[in-house]
Amino acid sequence: MIGRINHIAIAVPDVEKAAMYWRDALGTDVSAVENLPEHGVRIVFVNAPNGKVELMEPLGAASPITLFLQRNPDGGMHHICYEVTDIAAACDHLIAKGARVLGDGNPKTGAHGNPVVFLHPKDFNGTLIELEEVR
Repeated sequence: MIGRINHIAIAVPDVEKAAMYWRDALGTDVSAVENLPEHGVRIVFVNAPNGKVELMEPLGAASPITLFLQRNPDGGMHHICYEVTDIAAACDHLIAKGARVLGDGNPKTGAHGNPVVFLHPKDFNGTLIELEEVR
């Protein structure tokens, strides 16, 4: 059902500082900072030949990663994003298997302009999973 890993997301306290370090220390290509108010984050993508790392900073106190950074002040891995071809069918399948889709269960628009949903980490061994519909 799932496709390739689209990205691995890392929560950071300062996305610009983190992006500069990833760029300068690892020699990676780093995107411009993008604000995603609907998701409460500022993001940067670190591009590698075989995938991406998303660096995320809270955008405001109500950001879903604010509590994560309070528990992990230096940051850390936040979620893994898998590609799916049909997000509605993937959600139906997962719900039938007992998995929980976070929020109201309806996809939101993600950073790439594609529909995304998040799955409860308690259903996946403590790992937050994002599904992104990619055609």
